[in-house]
Amino acid sequence: MEAAVDVSLSTITDLPDDCLVFIFKRLSCESDRRAFGLTCRKWLEIQNQNRQSLQFDCSLTNFMVPLSETFYNIDTYKLHRILTRFPHLKSLSLSGCTELPDSGLKPLQNYGCTLRALHLDCCFKITDNGLSFVATGSPSLTFISLYRCNVNDTGVETLANGCFGLEAVNLSYCSFITDHGIRSLVQNCSKLTAIRISHCERITGVGFQHCSENLAYVEAESCKLQPEGISSIVSGDGLRYLNISSLSWSVHGNGLSAIGVAKRLRVLNTRLCQTIRDEMVGMIAKGCPSLVEWNLAMCHEVRVGGWESIALNCHNLEKLHVNRCRNLCNRGLQALENGCKKLSTLYMNGCTRVSGFAVDLFRLARGDVIVGEENFELPSDFRAIMYPSC
Repeated sequence: MEAAVDVSLSTITDLPDDCLVFIFKRLSCESDRRAFGLTCRKWLEIQNQNRQSLQFDCSLTNFMVPLSETFYNIDTYKLHRILTRFPHLKSLSLSGCTELPDSGLKPLQNYGCTLRALHLDCCFKITDNGLSFVATGSPSLTFISLYRCNVNDTGVETLANGCFGLEAVNLSYCSFITDHGIRSLVQNCSKLTAIRISHCERITGVGFQHCSENLAYVEAESCKLQPEGISSIVSGDGLRYLNISSLSWSVHGNGLSAIGVAKRLRVLNTRLCQTIRDEMVGMIAKGCPSLVEWNLAMCHEVRVGGWESIALNCHNLEKLHVNRCRNLCNRGLQALENGCKKLSTLYMNGCTRVSGFAVDLFRLARGDVIVGEENFELPSDFRAIMYPSC
């Protein structure tokens, strides 16, 4: 008589860790990934070890919620526990943690080596000391957002000296940053591709001098850029997107004509630059053959000569914004009708010198062109760089 064979039963929990990691990484549904760790302690540990991004409810991602309601207190102890639990994070958002002190970032020195993206928007108590912890603890960082943080050139210089691989930096509303801080980023971070300095009124632009050709995206809305600063921004010969809307009145003469050397420039936003005139428009139109979108909304000093230059030279232009341009007249619209053969969208409203009859003639002659309301969107590639998902 044969002896009975003892067959032990195995379950999925008996699978080796590498198999469970394989399963976890292939869960496409976020709810399934969250529920994975509820199975048992072993599965929870695997979930924690393989989590790559973390974002708190306080993060400024839900723009339907008033800003005052998004703030949440993440103190030093809580952040230390979080980083200990998730030691392999690649993306961390602390945006809206208004009470987080500099010391709260100290745990990054021990747990931030894998971090590549860090969001610190509206962390009002983070200063240069906090950035020193980031610089020493997260050398692999490629993106950082310091929107409305109270940092200055010293902190930016420390960051640039420690995080050589930075590719995108958001310094919007960092009112203490000057050209010295920008120069540190440009000189030390050769991979820098995109930077936002909107509403940084102490930046003139000269810090961009000798920037790398990798610098492709610059957003400098409502800045006090000087003519030599604009020349510095385009000096790297790699610029593809430039936003200098609402430029300060301090730029006189032919200050904007320096843009005319940016041969790779594809998107240009000069909205509300009320000192831009026909001569500057002509130099930009001739010198930027790659332009596919140009925003000239409320540029009241552009007259017939400017519109004729665009029509004659912007052969690749697909989108043109002329909203509320006081000096766009029937003749200027007719010039656009006869030129810009690749034009697909003309954003035009509030142009009081353009008659309804002229608009009808334009529509008849250029049935391929959509005439609509203003709608300026960031290019998808720029958005992907400056707004990495957490």
